[in-house]
Amino acid sequence: MNPVQAALPFPNIDPVLFSVGPLAIHWYGLAYVVGILLAWRYARLVASRERLWHEGRPAMSVVDIDDFLVWAALGIVLGGRMGYIFFYDFAAFATNPLRMFEIWNGGMSFHGGLLGTIIAMMLFAWKRNIVVWSLFDVVAAAAPIGLFLGRLANFVNAELWGRTSDVPWAFVFPTGGPQPRHPSQLYEAVLEGPALFLVLFYLIFRLGKLAQPRFVGGVFLTGYAISRILVEFFREPDAHIGYLAGNWMTMGMVLSLPMLAVGLISIASARVPATPKPQST
Repeated sequence: MNPVQAALPFPNIDPVLFSVGPLAIHWYGLAYVVGILLAWRYARLVASRERLWHEGRPAMSVVDIDDFLVWAALGIVLGGRMGYIFFYDFAAFATNPLRMFEIWNGGMSFHGGLLGTIIAMMLFAWKRNIVVWSLFDVVAAAAPIGLFLGRLANFVNAELWGRTSDVPWAFVFPTGGPQPRHPSQLYEAVLEGPALFLVLFYLIFRLGKLAQPRFVGGVFLTGYAISRILVEFFREPDAHIGYLAGNWMTMGMVLSLPMLAVGLISIASARVPATPKPQST
């Protein structure tokens, strides 16, 4: 049987959910908004459960989580856009700097969004006198929600598709040529979304790992890095970058290696804070 005939037909989903005059609402943009809002609600839940924290004392309040929402959104969007430009599209940006603002043409980087969010967390934690690693633990616990929706939106947009394949679940993407390809967006959606979310959920609600600042955040970094590196073996590299070494090393792998190192170090160095001794009178 011809592999093209054996491939699954790509679902005919319009990337534009609906439009009102010149204003168009895309599934991709909706995924960002809904992902951030759902992650915020889950972060509020985690922060408010006193029993999850060391000695029953949450490292932050629900109000802090509410106020951080805007900071997180800016860090994700600005960092994601800047990361894409500098990691994946700098040549085009150097030719046309206004390309930075052409968000409607796509182009967001998870690694850039992560850096933007880390900067936002550091500044916010310093302003509110919060242990930054505890804030990162809470944000990391909720991040897989947004990652899952974002990867589904990548699939709807028929972008970031995988390498050619003859597996029964391969798709012929409308922008990927006539050959069937791995639905690498869905691989990432599962690994970075439900799979990683459940691991972090177990660590928090069953093992009480929020009592060890940086442990949950370290597992998130490690889990994402491993998931991304694995999926990169099935994902087609960006055409204007290609492979960085041989026929396997990609930019996504390179950017994930520091995450893996930081994540493993964070897990190994996580400790329960020492309880201050009462002062004698």
